[in-house]
Amino acid sequence: MGLPEAFSLDGKIALVTGAGSGLGIEFAEAVAEAGGDVVCADVNLTSAEQTAARVEKYGCRALALAVDVSDERQVGAMVADTVRAFGRLDVLFNNAGVADADPAPIHQMTTDAWHHVIDVDLHGVFYCAREALNIMVEQGSGKIVNVASMWGTAGSASIVPMPGYTAAKGAVVNLTRELGLEYATRGIQVNALCPGFYLTKLGAYDDPDFVAAITAFTPMGRIASPSEIRGPALFLATSASDFMTGQTLVVDGGCMAK
Repeated sequence: MGLPEAFSLDGKIALVTGAGSGLGIEFAEAVAEAGGDVVCADVNLTSAEQTAARVEKYGCRALALAVDVSDERQVGAMVADTVRAFGRLDVLFNNAGVADADPAPIHQMTTDAWHHVIDVDLHGVFYCAREALNIMVEQGSGKIVNVASMWGTAGSASIVPMPGYTAAKGAVVNLTRELGLEYATRGIQVNALCPGFYLTKLGAYDDPDFVAAITAFTPMGRIASPSEIRGPALFLATSASDFMTGQTLVVDGGCMAK
């Protein structure tokens, strides 16, 4: 297999959750650039439709769906709609997520705030993976990319305290290891993608002090453009990563190398 073929998604169907904003848009467009069709799912249907329109500009098919990934019934319907529309599911970008709404040490965190982050960032990953795997096991093939965070591999309090987010993302990293092992002999690869600081709405990038702090914290001395996630994402979604499973790919400008 040559390199162009290894990074191709021609004829493949990808489902991207959280596709309406941030890195979700980048994942959807990366799939389309590689020739794949995309189901763009987001809690905000209008945003999902906007991403679907971007996908279609590449000449690929797209379907926009509204889904709250913390609701397992909605997740089941999302995967059923994907298979009904396209006949199969080859790639899941398990991307939908939220951060702690009011970052604070855990003794100041409300129970509702804790449950909200865990419900979306951990339970949502479980629901989506479970439903996708039901399809992929029958197919005997598939790729799941669980989008965690560099804060899934270390605590965040040196920059900002986010106990709910770090707990959820750490669990996603280890869930990825478990799923990678469980499905290693079934033609399915499950890996985690752990971004560092990317210029999206998931962060206080309008705060000069925050921007200065994270720029100084990042060894490369800059915040990443969202489009810089496309290469690593495409690697994990394609045949290029066929002998890789249960692993964590950290793309953070060197932060976790410290």
